[in-house]
Amino acid sequence: MAIIVNLDVMMAKRKISLTVLADKVGLTLANLSILKTGKAKAIRFSTLNALCEALECQPADILEFTPDPPRSPADEDLYEEDHSL
Repeated sequence: MAIIVNLDVMMAKRKISLTVLADKVGLTLANLSILKTGKAKAIRFSTLNALCEALECQPADILEFTPDPPRSPADEDLYEEDHSL
């Protein structure tokens, strides 16, 4: 499963800088940068809500789901190891 973060696209459409957006939503520049670059592992609904309000957009404008490509039979062999403890 791949979730693509399109925050940079929305920021460009709204012509808003990282600094201004961080001030509007109450995030540090470092945390907003992690989210913008797609390195974040999670996002709180309150943060998503604040971003949507500040950017006047919907959650789907910021987050996009892209399914993983199907695995080939050769890939399946890599996952058949016994991982029991």
